[in-house]
Amino acid sequence: METRQHRVDQADYRQLLRGRGGPGAVSLLNDGERSWRLLLLRALADATEDTEDPSATALLPPLQDGWRLLTRAWRTAPTEVERLLLYPAVGTWAAHALRRVRGTASGDSPLWVETGHLHSVAASAAVLAGLDFRTRVPVRDGWAVLPCLGGARVGPADGPWGAVDVRAGAGVVRVGPVTVEGDGWHALRELRAGDHALLLLDDIDPYRGLREPRSPEPVAPDTAARWGELFADAWQLLNNDPESADAAATGLRSVVPRAPSERYRPHSASSGDAFGAVLASEPDDAEQFACTLVHEFQHHKLGSFMHLFTLYDDGGTERFYAPWRDDPRPLGGLLQGVYAFFGVTRFWRGRRQLPGDLAEFEFALWREQTLAALRGIRAAERLTSLGRELVDELTGCLTAWSEERVSARAGEAAALAAADHRATWRAYHVRPSADAVARAARAYGSTGGALLVPPSVEDTVVVARTHRGLDTRAVLLRRLLVDGAVTETVEGARPEDLALVTGDHDTARTRFGDRILHGDGQDPDAWSGLGLALRAQGHPAAEVLLRRPEFVMAVHTALRHDTEAYPDPVRLADAFSLR
Repeated sequence: METRQHRVDQADYRQLLRGRGGPGAVSLLNDGERSWRLLLLRALADATEDTEDPSATALLPPLQDGWRLLTRAWRTAPTEVERLLLYPAVGTWAAHALRRVRGTASGDSPLWVETGHLHSVAASAAVLAGLDFRTRVPVRDGWAVLPCLGGARVGPADGPWGAVDVRAGAGVVRVGPVTVEGDGWHALRELRAGDHALLLLDDIDPYRGLREPRSPEPVAPDTAARWGELFADAWQLLNNDPESADAAATGLRSVVPRAPSERYRPHSASSGDAFGAVLASEPDDAEQFACTLVHEFQHHKLGSFMHLFTLYDDGGTERFYAPWRDDPRPLGGLLQGVYAFFGVTRFWRGRRQLPGDLAEFEFALWREQTLAALRGIRAAERLTSLGRELVDELTGCLTAWSEERVSARAGEAAALAAADHRATWRAYHVRPSADAVARAARAYGSTGGALLVPPSVEDTVVVARTHRGLDTRAVLLRRLLVDGAVTETVEGARPEDLALVTGDHDTARTRFGDRILHGDGQDPDAWSGLGLALRAQGHPAAEVLLRRPEFVMAVHTALRHDTEAYPDPVRLADAFSLR
């Protein structure tokens, strides 16, 4: 197995920079990932050459035996074995095991279980190649797993760790007492679109979780059937753009199922170590599943692109506003985010012809939020020329889409959700200059004119713990748009949030103000909610509360501390001007 040089032609290069890329471009990314994976395996082989764990010798064969079996299988069936080596969970294992060996990561399992997973990979390769063989593989929490194939509950004699024989002969493969494809064998289920098996539903591989090992969690048959139905319907939606669907089919390999999350709050994740895997909560519906696949595949495309090209220089501790996250993000994370949400915006743009306002709301919201994030990093010093080119390409496309009109109801809801997230994020994470706050507190009440809010150049960004998800009001808005009313509890929502989104702005204003006055004043959600209620009423204080809520909140706190007074938050905000 050898790496090779890679060339990306100009057309595919431009398409990838623009957030697109058909199956040809993704095939080139696959080739790059093949080399990346082989280099990772080579590094792991070198790192473990002289580090055999003595405690493993009685349980597992030497690691060299695993490498030999893997090589033998590759020589017999190179296509099948390389497909296995590119399986996402194999990448997660190799990366995690290498970090464990180098001492840059820790884990609950013994090191020999981590490195010994090589024997599981080699056994899978040998099965795929049709070889007769015998080896032993680790048992984790009672399960022996063969990556890309399945596993069996065999149970160690005692404790969570152990080992079991795997042997193949005369076309029969046994894992301990269990025959592969027989009773007791848990095969990975296929996610199919029509007659084609496209992805695997991986619920048992210990390295399916993208970062650290986790116990197998086999889903019930009816749950697996629901995943299959949702996937088939989601793929039909993706096929409205056949080139993009073909590209996703070329790059995606597995879905890792997680339990359902709250409606309109899907959880999904991906990793640069696991190209082609999508970890996802059970979707609300096929449309949400399709959007999740688009979102995570965008992450994979950019991650693979960045394995070939440099978009930013390493180093730096600066953090940026990410409109889809509760926390500040580093430059690399934000680049990943804008690329992913460009894809999300494009997905919802293609759904706008459907009845209802949800697609228009999502399109308008993510168009605005992704543009805001792109503008926030355009001048980042660590962006390379190529990184800045990517930012400009995405910005140009989204700017053109900004000319497209959406319904008034969807547009107003999207504007509220965007302003809410930005203001609440700033109130949580931005710290204004202490000197500027002190000067403003001293000047308040002693001047007849408006107080100028100083520029934010001296502000610092911190990572603070949020009291709830910053998407809480957006979730309420989605339910209103789709259901016409909020009939179920939304985690984190309060009555004043519901009053705000349903247009009862007097109640919202009063309740948010009371929270500030009767609490400690350090309530970012209340300050942003107050600003939104005031904006709906046309009050001039809304502008400063939505654009610089952290400054007004800090001055309010200073006044309470220094004078033991409880200034009215609306009157205080009205005393400041941004110009």
